[in-house]
Amino acid sequence: GDWVLAIGNPAGLGGTVTAGIISARGRDIRAGPYDDFIQTDAPINQGNSGGPLFNTAGEVIGINTAIYSPNGGSIGIGFSIPSNQAEKVIAQLEKFGSTRRGWLGVSVQDITDDLAQQMGMETVSGALITQAYFDFPAQKAGIKAGDIIIEFDGQPVEDSSSLIRLVGNATVGNESQVKILRDGKEKTVIVTLGQREKVNMAAINGPNAVPPSQKQNQIMDSLGLRIGPLNQENRNRFGIDGQMKGVVILDVTANSPGADKGLRPGYVILEVNQQAVESVSNFAELVEMAIAQNKSAILMRIKIDNTYRFVVLELPK
Repeated sequence: GDWVLAIGNPAGLGGTVTAGIISARGRDIRAGPYDDFIQTDAPINQGNSGGPLFNTAGEVIGINTAIYSPNGGSIGIGFSIPSNQAEKVIAQLEKFGSTRRGWLGVSVQDITDDLAQQMGMETVSGALITQAYFDFPAQKAGIKAGDIIIEFDGQPVEDSSSLIRLVGNATVGNESQVKILRDGKEKTVIVTLGQREKVNMAAINGPNAVPPSQKQNQIMDSLGLRIGPLNQENRNRFGIDGQMKGVVILDVTANSPGADKGLRPGYVILEVNQQAVESVSNFAELVEMAIAQNKSAILMRIKIDNTYRFVVLELPK
């Protein structure tokens, strides 16, 4: 609601000033991992990019960057990089000649309602660790897949995007306090942050065998999944790393629980209920065990291309 002024050079008309209000803050427009834009309805057109966004006290609060427009002109949806974010980047460029973003060495996802229920959480907030990469800061500090980061350096973590921004804005080499939730208990670990720009990520990724029983096949049919071992044939077929362990989804039945969760052929199942999957029969055994325990769903950790995710899959009744 605060009034703002945008100055720019639209259509070559230098020094053009437009006025409006701040419509929202913290906008993620999928421009990159650190999106935290100010949205304004002050008219911003082509040629405004790089110009300042002022408040009524004459202070620069943003750098005009992007617009949403179906026709190329302003429709009252413009975006500016917050000045406090720009200041940090400028200072890094002046001192080091490049940006220096903090790096934990994890992949994360948001907490959904079904994940929160499955993991016994009271609130749907935090960032769920789907992978802590070997020999990177988080793994060295003892953080592992399944942990939920709820606080970083004293600031609450609302979702995966807020964690990425907090870590990215932190100082490389600093010791940061990371509060995690593990098995329903809070724990604080100290992590020495690395530098994202120096990371050349390599996936951590073994063969399988032993076919499932007829009963186990029936269970997997009810889930809508056809599972295969990570043999050389399947690795070649789906381009799966030779060191990756788990089982691979070969087919997904339409309108099944697996299809409803967006599972696709080529996805690798790494864990079921936070237990490593070693073979096709082992996967079926873990599912059968959950059914025997009257669980309504299983929590799977899967690998999709170069990313890791947790998926809650409903069990047959």
